Amino acid sequence: MTTKNRLITASLLFTSSISAISLINKYIKMSATSKNILSDDSSKILFHWRLGDIHYTKTGSGKPLLLIHDLDAASSSYEWHKIIPALSKSFTVYSIDLLGCGQSEKPCLTYTNYVYVQLISDFIKSEIGHRTDVIATGSSSSFVIMACANTPGLFDHLMLTNPESINTCSQLPGPYSKYYKRFLDFPIIGTLLYYIAVSKRSIRDSFLNHYYADSESIKDSSVNAYYEAAHLGFSPKSIYACVRCNYTKCNIINALKKIDNSICLIGGSHKEHIKDIFLEYIDYNPAIEYCIISGTSHLPQLEKPAEFLSNVFTFLA
Repeated sequence: MTTKNRLITASLLFTSSISAISLINKYIKMSATSKNILSDDSSKILFHWRLGDIHYTKTGSGKPLLLIHDLDAASSSYEWHKIIPALSKSFTVYSIDLLGCGQSEKPCLTYTNYVYVQLISDFIKSEIGHRTDVIATGSSSSFVIMACANTPGLFDHLMLTNPESINTCSQLPGPYSKYYKRFLDFPIIGTLLYYIAVSKRSIRDSFLNHYYADSESIKDSSVNAYYEAAHLGFSPKSIYACVRCNYTKCNIINALKKIDNSICLIGGSHKEHIKDIFLEYIDYNPAIEYCIISGTSHLPQLEKPAEFLSNVFTFLA
């Protein structure tokens, strides 16, 4: 076989492989979103923000309460669905899908801490219009802290569920982060690698090893909802790459010292080093309160909603 024929053969094989991977990607996306668990929610409202449309729900009456889910490619406002009905009896509850997550728009851009700080502040100004209580989870807690430090008049009580350690919040993108992100941005190969990372098995493992303390409490419906959220939209892999590469991190120490709002930290007893993390926050802001829910891990609002609600009503009373 001549060199020319070898090149032609290699080119045909490469083209065929790319086409096959593209078909696999389309099948995975269709399969993941076929149950319409999230998109069946007709109560969603659109906030037309400058970087993309933001989906949110508004229920109940009373003082405004904004619920902000953890920042992950598979996260969405589904995280709060077990506690919204009870909260809406006492509050006007706003539950938001952050940019790049859930049913909100997922543009191909570099997501940073500043983007979410601006989104939260703009959302409160535009859609709520009043000083509001906020409950946030995980890495989204840093956005709330930074936003509150910048515009304290928008916020009242802050309740942060299993926030990241101060050190984790302060991590910077590594020397190879931009190359990893660019690789994931490849439309076919990058998408396949992303789909492998957010496979249903991977998401179930996250529930087993991170989200829940009791494996018996994990419901298929929750796994399916997270799996669907990770595959909705134009570029869900963009937020995945930015979180993995630490583009969404920010040093919160000065902001934490500056905040004069009432803050309560709520954690799961099975969350590793959670009490040490809380004490670290208190070192920088001694007015912070905290509570720990036994038998839970990263998502006590899903695992033990009644106990979570009890702490919420106690703090916000």
